[in-house]
Amino acid sequence: MTLTFEDFQPGHFGSFGPRLITRDEIIAYAKEYDPQPMHLDEEAARASMLKGLAGSGWHMCSLMMRMIYDGFLHKTASLGSPGVTEMKWLMPFRPDDELTLDVEVLEARASQSRPMMGLVTFRCRTRNAKGQTVSDMTVPIMIGRRATAEQV
Repeated sequence: MTLTFEDFQPGHFGSFGPRLITRDEIIAYAKEYDPQPMHLDEEAARASMLKGLAGSGWHMCSLMMRMIYDGFLHKTASLGSPGVTEMKWLMPFRPDDELTLDVEVLEARASQSRPMMGLVTFRCRTRNAKGQTVSDMTVPIMIGRRATAEQV
């Protein structure tokens, strides 16, 4: 079953995860994409304002995208996104954190100029096992309307 624009009503949509984050994963991501000392070296990280090894904010974005995809986007009539409205990294995530993604639909509106789609604005919050919010993202996604998806 493909989720279409009509399946997204304002309110809580779902929670996805948890996803365990390992020390090796944090370091591997940092080596490849964000090689700052606080993401690579435990001693340097302890001396930083983060007070310990922490994942990169860009790593968090990648994790969120994976959780969004695995949670629902892979079965959605997604037409892409015009970009992220807002992204906040509220606290560091650490080795052995278990992250859960909470997704809320803020708004769903049919496109006036493209009647085959609608624009759904999601708020995605990542929280650790203690319930602390680690990141907060607002993102619009263009999603096909039911009549369009049925024609394919």
